[in-house]
Amino acid sequence: MVPLAPGPARGGSRAPVAREPAAINCFDRAPGLPAEWSPVTSSELWSRETADRYDDEEAENSSAALEPTLAFLAELAGGGRALEFAIGTGRVGVPLQERGVPVAGIELSEPMAAVLRRKADANTLPVTIGDMATTVVPGEFTLVYLVYNTISNLLTQDEQVECFRNAARHLAPGGRFVIELGVPPLRFLPPGQVAVPFDVSDRHLGFDTFDLVEQILVSHHFTRDGDDGRYRRADSRHRYAWPAELDLMARIAGLELEQRVADWHGAPFTDDADRHISVWRKPVT
Repeated sequence: MVPLAPGPARGGSRAPVAREPAAINCFDRAPGLPAEWSPVTSSELWSRETADRYDDEEAENSSAALEPTLAFLAELAGGGRALEFAIGTGRVGVPLQERGVPVAGIELSEPMAAVLRRKADANTLPVTIGDMATTVVPGEFTLVYLVYNTISNLLTQDEQVECFRNAARHLAPGGRFVIELGVPPLRFLPPGQVAVPFDVSDRHLGFDTFDLVEQILVSHHFTRDGDDGRYRRADSRHRYAWPAELDLMARIAGLELEQRVADWHGAPFTDDADRHISVWRKPVT
């Protein structure tokens, strides 16, 4: 749930800060990891204040607007279990569970997961606190998914590769890994320019700045709170990756590209697409 998506409501509007304690002790802890793994540390964490307002700020991306997303994911799950990486407040996971798909989640921010817990208890939708590149949860899944550009929260290529490997680790043979990710709007950058606006409205100004060498973008948000003319500022860093780069990550993890479309309705992915939904499959043999 982060940037690179068109429109005013983008995940980068959340302000990352140092970890806060969970509001309630209602989450599983990540089990011990093999010695060669280490928890990812580059992802920025989201505060309790940001978590509490997140659902309101993302309201236009919820309810009816989610229907194509839920239908797409439910079909791929095929009656099996689904695991959402970076499940956040359950914006997608909770309604997908309500459609009859058994869902589990991994989430790095305890305040975000605490908001989810107000919607679904641990028996209904288990959530493990940990990072999506190394945290392992029990069982196999027919679907692992990572929506709203959240793989860009991992700020190095190595960590993004580990995220693919972790997805493959959880998938049953024949299972799918789904990522929703924006296409970096670099063609809108004339020579010498480093910033591209993505939303200019009465209540919100958003623009991205780019480090083309490190493939890092910073999303800048100025959001008006109330009617007193004051603006709240938030910035967040993300590592963008191209579709072909993700395909190579998938190959490293032993996954094969099955399909790539421009949106949850299945529109063709073309040169003009500003995002993609990509599906990789774990071979049966």
